[in-house]
Amino acid sequence: MIKVISFKICPFVQRVTALLEAKEMPYEVEYIHLNNKPDWFLKLSPTGQVPILVAKNGTALFESDAIAEYLDDIQPGLEPYISPEQRALDRAWSYQASKHYLVQCGTMRSSDKETLQEKTENLEKAFAKVEAKLEKGPYFKGETLSNIDIAWLPLLYRADIVERHSGYDFFDPFPKVKAWQREVLKTGLAKKSVSEDFVEAFSKFYLSDETYLGRRLKDVSPVGKNKTISGCC
Repeated sequence: MIKVISFKICPFVQRVTALLEAKEMPYEVEYIHLNNKPDWFLKLSPTGQVPILVAKNGTALFESDAIAEYLDDIQPGLEPYISPEQRALDRAWSYQASKHYLVQCGTMRSSDKETLQEKTENLEKAFAKVEAKLEKGPYFKGETLSNIDIAWLPLLYRADIVERHSGYDFFDPFPKVKAWQREVLKTGLAKKSVSEDFVEAFSKFYLSDETYLGRRLKDVSPVGKNKTISGCC
């Protein structure tokens, strides 16, 4: 069986596990702590980063972009009958997502309002491009869920958690992105592709007293529509 080596709140890992879930491919996950990486993991990972996907033959693969392509090579993609040109475009739009994972992580870790607003402006540039591209939906390319939706899923899911728990909406200026976010999350792939305690682990890092979003959370909870919570790569 395929094995994924993971850090619980890493968006690059979730891209891989969400694609596995969408393809209904069986897999197992082993979690590590990035501040205490085991020697066996460092032998597998040339970069010392997750995700690592260990194929059935024991080959350790790294980099989420490469792993996503590999999964399409060994099992038909979500859209198996597309042209080489469209496949290249899909990879390009997927890359636009993955290159902003760490941008979103840094934005959510902002320690004050001014820094959050400044970093949000950089993140909004990416979502403005998506807003201009989205048409009828419900998904990025229309009626069919694609690799592009899966690549953007970690960004959409994390923004949803932030909004639900702190009231801060990254997508307020983007109604089409907002509608797309709702449809992608309706698939259930976001929750299926993370651990049961993902929201708690995510909140401890991004919605703690160290972050502006975490302190903002205390201002809106427990009254109002937001609830308190119990608790990157």
